[in-house]
Amino acid sequence: MPKAEVARHILIVDDEEAVRTLLRACLEMDGFRVSEAKNGNEMMAALRADAPDLITLDLGLGRENGLELVRQVRAERNVPIVMITGRSDTIDRVVGLELGADDYIGKPFHVREVSARIRAVLRRIQGPTTATAADSTSAADERYAFETWILDLSRRQLQSAAGVVQDLTTAEYNMLEMFVRRPSRVLSRDNIMDLLKGHDWSPFDRSIDALIVRLRRKIEPTPETPRMIKTVRGVGYVFSSDVRKLSV
Repeated sequence: MPKAEVARHILIVDDEEAVRTLLRACLEMDGFRVSEAKNGNEMMAALRADAPDLITLDLGLGRENGLELVRQVRAERNVPIVMITGRSDTIDRVVGLELGADDYIGKPFHVREVSARIRAVLRRIQGPTTATAADSTSAADERYAFETWILDLSRRQLQSAAGVVQDLTTAEYNMLEMFVRRPSRVLSRDNIMDLLKGHDWSPFDRSIDALIVRLRRKIEPTPETPRMIKTVRGVGYVFSSDVRKLSV
């Protein structure tokens, strides 16, 4: 008999008990294992005690700064974060994405939307991007070199020529892989949204641009004057580095 699938562990962080109860009921019904935390201290304790597969984090935790909590999580773990926020300010969403969150959902929300978005983020972690899946070649044992970096697709890992691993969020890795597979090709924001399916991108916010900024900070020698991921004014972006496929 096949082994039973292990339930993915979701940590719900929200200071409203009613919201936690609602999300727990929905997620457990969908087969997830759920833990709860009502503040930052409980969140960090739960993160260290029983590492979750994903965190849903309300940015409005009473007097606590939810964006600062995103920063704290990112300093310790690469666990995916879905922000849930009642804040209408686009800046909060953009800053959250820049800090390393993988997605955001605005309040009021439908619990089924939360579950669907969680599954979408987890799918991006478990397997290659849609763009990668559409390529005829397998990601197994594929490695690409550009500038002073080596991208290992089989390990989903970026490392320097000296062997130092650069930590990337799932969204950052997926975008980098997309660019590396398409060097010198100008990609509009619509192209990028189509290639990175699984994320609820909106053409009316700066999610794509925020992700580009985060990725530049991690791979560019001088992010303020990028030479790898260049902006094509009025169109989108282009990965301008020479890319070499390394032999196995």
